[in-house]
Amino acid sequence: MSRTFAIGDIHGCDVALETLLSKLGLTSTDTCVVLGDVIDRGPDSKRVIEQLIDLQQNCRLILLIGNHEEMLFDALADGPWKETWPLYGGREMIESYGGTIEQIPEEHLDFLRNGVDYFEAGNTIFVHANLEPKVPLDKQTKEWLRWAHLTGNEKPFASGKRVICGHTALKSGTPSVFPGWACIDTFCYGGKYLTCVNVDTDEVYQARQTGSFRDGLSLKDFA
Repeated sequence: MSRTFAIGDIHGCDVALETLLSKLGLTSTDTCVVLGDVIDRGPDSKRVIEQLIDLQQNCRLILLIGNHEEMLFDALADGPWKETWPLYGGREMIESYGGTIEQIPEEHLDFLRNGVDYFEAGNTIFVHANLEPKVPLDKQTKEWLRWAHLTGNEKPFASGKRVICGHTALKSGTPSVFPGWACIDTFCYGGKYLTCVNVDTDEVYQARQTGSFRDGLSLKDFA
């Protein structure tokens, strides 16, 4: 049977991602939605992107664009973020490529640029950050989709579909689950967990950058 997974903000945590993927055993019938912010902050953005590019050979991979990808794109275009992006984790990404932004392969940039703003599957909406209330999904702005943090007071989205997102770093290392919403950015780069959810069963899998892994959890455990 096909399965659908969501993976929270990776932020350059290559060992945590490798650990998760080794446990999931993804196949060609599976869909894996990566919620954005795969780069910056953590120790090896380059290796994370290499792993995700390889993963495309094993399953259907959906990559969302997060605010950190947006900052990178802006820096490459000599935009306003060029000077400040390194202070928000860009320096760590550049170092993983050898020290200059010019060393990032075009293949890696094309992979990131081919990401999408949101994704729908069944009764689930996947976004990086948040959704503006009462605004149709196809009318949402990038400011909401990539930058707006959760307050925890959001109402279920108008369509009635559950929203799974990242972006709002949960320093407890545990997902935030409330009616209509599940946030799975569990602060991996800060020493906590990279979280993955089986959307069909609500099973939760978590890995640390140290290589440790835990499962046997469910989203309802965090509600």
